[in-house]
Amino acid sequence: MKLSLGPLQYFWPRERTLAFYREAIHWPVDIVYLGETVCSKRRELRTADWLSLAEELAGSGKQVVLSTLALIEAESELGVLDRQVSHGGFWIEANDLSAVQLCREKGRPFVAGPSVNVYNHRALAMLAEDGLRRWVPGVEQGRTLIGELKDAFVADGGAMPELEVVAWGRLPLSFSARCFTARALDVPKDQCGFRCIDYPDGMPLATREGRPFLRINGISVQGEETTDLGPELPELRALGVDVLRLYPQADGMAEVTNRFDQARRDAEPPPRIGHRNGYWHSEPGMRLPAG
Repeated sequence: MKLSLGPLQYFWPRERTLAFYREAIHWPVDIVYLGETVCSKRRELRTADWLSLAEELAGSGKQVVLSTLALIEAESELGVLDRQVSHGGFWIEANDLSAVQLCREKGRPFVAGPSVNVYNHRALAMLAEDGLRRWVPGVEQGRTLIGELKDAFVADGGAMPELEVVAWGRLPLSFSARCFTARALDVPKDQCGFRCIDYPDGMPLATREGRPFLRINGISVQGEETTDLGPELPELRALGVDVLRLYPQADGMAEVTNRFDQARRDAEPPPRIGHRNGYWHSEPGMRLPAG
């Protein structure tokens, strides 16, 4: 079972981002996803910077995958996507069907990210024909649905692509043309001042009763809780999961990767230090206290 460092969901200063990934060279992760997936206005690192970083990480023995935007709205964003796909040196994580189409046209292998909707085996088969090598199910898809889809795909004679499941981090629940961070700070989206850079793990959003509820992250909304599927490792192995995705966080990421590296080697699963993922168990993703 491999470990992957998922794409950075937040907006960090340039030097902090570069330092994070240069430290990641020494972490026990096999795969590193690089690139902006949330907002094209986040330009502390440009496409050339991401590609240079990708070369550096690949030189250390990591498999590097270039991640694309989950919501493409402008020609300029398609231009960036085309440069990523045309580079040809790395797999692409397609988070939008525009990326799937470009990968198909250019014959590039790709990963279907969690924002590409795949809810039946026929959709998975179509993507496989287009060059899909690895599938990351949507964050709300649990073990039962994934297992049923996988069984149906194999029963139809398909060669199952690698299966990657989000095992750690705040789950990206939605993407919108509206910038929630700008709205929360009462500034126009086009004059946001890149204020999300002030929230390295997203902006906390509480209920009216003051209970932690969600995280605002630009045009994305995340769950407040940090998902931890470490205790579910036996189930993940039984399902045939090939890769565990660990989403970056501002602090303590080295400890997270070391914990999962140790866990994948041990016979017994580790105790939970994050939160139980209700989606994985076909339950509500979050349970609020009564009252």
